[in-house]
Amino acid sequence: MKRTRFSFTPKLLTNSLLAVLMVTVTTVLLVLFGRATLGEAVIALLYLVPVAWSANKWGQLPGISAAITAALAFDFLFIPPFYTFAIARLEGWLVLAIFLGVAILVVGRIQNSLSKAHEAVFMYELSSALTGLRTQEAVAHTVAKQLRQLFQASLVNVIFYPENRSLSIVASEPSDGLGKDRPDRVLPLLNSWGLVGEIQIWRGAIVDLPSDDGRLLQNFASQTARALERTQQAESEKYINGLTPKASTK
Repeated sequence: MKRTRFSFTPKLLTNSLLAVLMVTVTTVLLVLFGRATLGEAVIALLYLVPVAWSANKWGQLPGISAAITAALAFDFLFIPPFYTFAIARLEGWLVLAIFLGVAILVVGRIQNSLSKAHEAVFMYELSSALTGLRTQEAVAHTVAKQLRQLFQASLVNVIFYPENRSLSIVASEPSDGLGKDRPDRVLPLLNSWGLVGEIQIWRGAIVDLPSDDGRLLQNFASQTARALERTQQAESEKYINGLTPKASTK
């Protein structure tokens, strides 16, 4: 099961407060129109607008903050008895529970869609960046840099064991970084020759890492292994061609 970990950075807290402010503005407008004019069902639907917008604009935690604020305002102002958080009828409990459940579901779906879109864009950018590389060192350094930027990792090591070299290729981002204890994720690099290296990732303070067997990390390892295999073959062919004497023509 994927865990969600929030780090309460100033930016995240600011965005959460903005989400709460959006719900407050919506509440003022709903009060001006009046409960008798709109009805509970319409009010509940209108409250979903700032919730969905906050989740789409700022992320999961601001979206949840907006959902909880909207549920409290809905209960306090529009579910009898008014101006209290007490609920007198079963109907009121059902309306509030359904609203809160739908709001949380909307936040989760939006966050999931945004995550998938972000992953697709990132894999495209990685594939484009690896396409033009000609050396294994360049591949290793590019992968380490991309991974660190994506997950805000404290350290990323890409280790590759070339067939014709006694020393392995190690790329680190940052170059002077030191990992504490064991890495949080270790991704084996496998190609047609077998195990050729690994990616080591140490988690940073802001973004949590997906599981080892998750689609994103598996695709990342696969792309890296193919790029390393391609550049190794190109370097081997270049080396062989350099040793092969060209036939003289008269």
